[in-house]
Amino acid sequence: MDRNTITGIILIFAIFIGFSIINNSRHTKSYDQIIKVADSLYARGEMENARAEYINALRFKPNAPDAIARVNEINQVLGFAQPAQKTDTVIQDTPLSQPAESNATTPAVTGDIYGAFSAAASGEDSFITLENNKVELKISLKGGKVYSARLKEYYTYDSRPLILFSGDSTIFGFNFFTVDNRAIQTNNLYFTPSGKQQRYIAETGPQSIVLRLMAEDEKYIEYKYTLEPDKYMVDFDVTFKSMDGIVAQNINSLTLDWRTYLPQQEKGRQNEDNYTTIKYKYFQDEVDQLRLRSNKETDQTDITTKLSWVAFQGQFFSSVLISNEFFINGLVSSTKLPGSEKYLRYFTSELGVPFNPAASTALSMKMYYGPNHITTLRKEGLDLEELVFLGRNIIGWINRFIIIPIFNWLDNYIGNYGIIILILTIIIKVILFPLTFKSYQSQARMKVLKPQVDELAKKFPKKEDALKKQQATMDLYKRAGINPMGGCLPTLLQMPILFAMFRFFPVSIELRQESFLWATDLSTYDSILSLPFKIPMYGDHVSLFTLLMTASTILTMKMTSSSPGQDQPGMKAMMYMMPVMFMLILNNFSAGLTYYYFLANILTFIQNWVSGKFIDEKAVLARLEENRKKPVKRSKWQQRLEAAAKQRGIKPPKK
Repeated sequence: MDRNTITGIILIFAIFIGFSIINNSRHTKSYDQIIKVADSLYARGEMENARAEYINALRFKPNAPDAIARVNEINQVLGFAQPAQKTDTVIQDTPLSQPAESNATTPAVTGDIYGAFSAAASGEDSFITLENNKVELKISLKGGKVYSARLKEYYTYDSRPLILFSGDSTIFGFNFFTVDNRAIQTNNLYFTPSGKQQRYIAETGPQSIVLRLMAEDEKYIEYKYTLEPDKYMVDFDVTFKSMDGIVAQNINSLTLDWRTYLPQQEKGRQNEDNYTTIKYKYFQDEVDQLRLRSNKETDQTDITTKLSWVAFQGQFFSSVLISNEFFINGLVSSTKLPGSEKYLRYFTSELGVPFNPAASTALSMKMYYGPNHITTLRKEGLDLEELVFLGRNIIGWINRFIIIPIFNWLDNYIGNYGIIILILTIIIKVILFPLTFKSYQSQARMKVLKPQVDELAKKFPKKEDALKKQQATMDLYKRAGINPMGGCLPTLLQMPILFAMFRFFPVSIELRQESFLWATDLSTYDSILSLPFKIPMYGDHVSLFTLLMTASTILTMKMTSSSPGQDQPGMKAMMYMMPVMFMLILNNFSAGLTYYYFLANILTFIQNWVSGKFIDEKAVLARLEENRKKPVKRSKWQQRLEAAAKQRGIKPPKK
């Protein structure tokens, strides 16, 4: 490795360290600016707006004690049930163990601001549970919303219950104005249940919970949640009963406001965050999303056309809101939370829903709270399987119609996913063997001619003779019956498979929390050593499968390093730099992915070694000597090269 290469590596590390310092400075500056606005609002007595700004500031410094203390104070003034604490969140999450029969009463809020809904301004902070064998939902009477969603068959990386979201920080409700210009947010008002039962279990048939937000006699907003056995999908029906005379008459749509903090569920935070985003399906059209791995702190898009659904998607689990008709439009945003130890993103969506104030309006929707499992999602329809991103174009086709069918077939007979990946790799290598064999044959024949290529390099040592050397080399290959592209084209044809596997393994929920050898979870990195510091780009741990992948890559490359052109200093440096760069990048990726690349490298090494046994060096040289006695017809490509050389005054090499 020469001095320039070393200097380049040092500069790369310096850039990463400088970026970290600048990023921290930006967070501090943003925090100070928002706090200044929040303090100003607080001084003017605008408590709700001030609280929103203090919460916004905590995105940049989640544990700032002054901001948390101020939010606590405002919570008490406004009558919020739970104070903020010095944690990653602004509002303390209610634990799942909280009794559903809780009768704590929220202090009354001045009812004048809610007009016809004044009676619903205060109420009981209690919960009703709706569950089946798959999912447990806690529905809060405040806002009538799903307060928490727990998936019963899954757990977090540290063995805690897997909760998609939970807490007062989740917002779900309709925003609209009344005829007397009152701003109503149903998320802040209290619903009344139709029954006294606190727990509904869908075992032999569907179970429903009905909640009503009363305005006047026989005028109300009704939420109905229905859950069937063995389902992740929840039916959500909303009825606006006789809202004429209450809701403003000049509107034809309402805003459905849905916001939540997405918690970290997996060990590899960086890898999980890479596959976390908001997806949405255009009405009767394709699925789109906010850009993955965006460098923006907040990424948002204003959708002006109809939508079928919006999904808050994590790496392996998603919450999806689906309209049985359509949403008129939408505004979605995703905010990164790099300072939080518990949460990855803050997701928001504002969706337009059609509304007719002159009559009773019924809205039919669904909610999916479950895993990003292709088979499960495909059964639900509406292109929900697109939540699992397998790549675009040919990459996606390879995954959907080759890799996944083979993987699922093996899964029916083999219980160990490490063995499944091994067999899958062998099958892929066998299928690709004709290409790899042809590629290696071409490389091996070129290796036989390496001494003669080196002689040409000595014959044309000057830079201005580069074209002559290239023409002479091509003539040498042609006489020996070698196509220089014979080694490149088969390799290029294999690239889609490599990219397909790069997409497949990190999003395969089948690998989640499946162990193999020293890897406790094939869906995330396999750490054999934790570092007391963090290396930019690499991380704070050592992944053994990544090291094995890197070593096997170098070994495989060295096997073919004696091919012409690869003994140059620049090529040698590249041979080592590329595997090292991939080691830095993939150290935080799925162990299943790096394990596959390691196996692929080992099998490639074995295939090349076997292929070498079929190369007769004497036959290659004999053919060369025989063809040297014959005139060689120049190809059109060579003719164009010579024509270009003549225009530049360069004579072709003598035979």
